[in-house]
Amino acid sequence: MEIHLDDVVQMRKPHPCGGDEWVVTRVGADIGIRCLTCGRRVMLPRSRFEKRVKRVVGRLSPAGRDGKA
Repeated sequence: MEIHLDDVVQMRKPHPCGGDEWVVTRVGADIGIRCLTCGRRVMLPRSRFEKRVKRVVGRLSPAGRDGKA
């Protein structure tokens, strides 16, 4: 699976806050993601991330990279 920085992904299970869309903040052996609903940051190994992703929704605009929820 090809993942890029600032991609918005939908996960299979929702976060406890109710959101299921996350933005990719780090790409490598581990993938860093941030919940678009509450701002929580999570690091996942690439293999686990690829199993949990449902689909890539789109790309976050550069104006949305301020790190705030």
